[in-house]
Amino acid sequence: MQIPLHIFIVLTAYLLGSLPSAVWIGKFFYGIDVRQHGSGNAGATNTFRVLGKKAALPVLFFDILKGWAAVKVAYFVADMLGKEEFNSLQLTLGAAAIIGHIYPVFAGFKGGKGVATLLGVTLAIHPLSAGVGVLVFALVLLVTHYVSLSSISAGLSFPISILILFPSSSPTLVLFSLLTPAIILVTHQKNIERLLRKDESKIYLFRRKAGPEPAEE
Repeated sequence: MQIPLHIFIVLTAYLLGSLPSAVWIGKFFYGIDVRQHGSGNAGATNTFRVLGKKAALPVLFFDILKGWAAVKVAYFVADMLGKEEFNSLQLTLGAAAIIGHIYPVFAGFKGGKGVATLLGVTLAIHPLSAGVGVLVFALVLLVTHYVSLSSISAGLSFPISILILFPSSSPTLVLFSLLTPAIILVTHQKNIERLLRKDESKIYLFRRKAGPEPAEE
C-alpha cells in the first residue's frame, strides 16, 4: 500500500477517535462542558457522574462505536494487503482512534481515557477477548463500585485472555494486547493515586444524580 494512502487512512482513524461525544452531548443538550465538572474527563464515566445515565449511555455507545469503526476502515484497502499486513493495519488504526479519543483535535486535545474506544477496537479485532474484558469489568464494578479499578482490571485481562485462552493469536495481536494495560495505567494515573489514598469516587448505577460536581484537582 502506498505511503500517502496509509497516512490518510491512519489520519481518518485518528479523526474518528477525536469526535468528542461527551463534550458535544453535554454542551448541546445540557449546556454543560463535562470537562469543567467531576473528574474533568470527557468520557462516559464522568458524563454519568455529571449528567446521569441518559447522557452517559449515548456517550458510551458512540465512544465504543468509533473505536470499532476505525478498525473497520482497514477493509477499504483489504485487497491491497497480505493477511499479516492487514492485521497490523487494523491494530494501527485502533491505536490511532484511541489516541484521538485521549487527545482529540476537535476538543482542544483534552479528551477521555480511552477505555470505551479501546473496547470498540477490541470488539472489532477479537470479540471473544472483548467479552472477557466486559465480564471482568462488570464483576469488579459490582463488587467495588470503582470504575477506574474495573477499567484497569479489564485492561489487564486482555493480554491474559489472549495468551492463555487464545494462544494461537498473531504476534501483532499479542503485542497489542500487552500494550493495552500500559495505555490504561497511564491514563488512570491520577485514579490510581486516589485509589491508594482511598479517596477515589465510587459509582452507583441506580442512584439518582443530584447535579454536576465541580472539577477535581
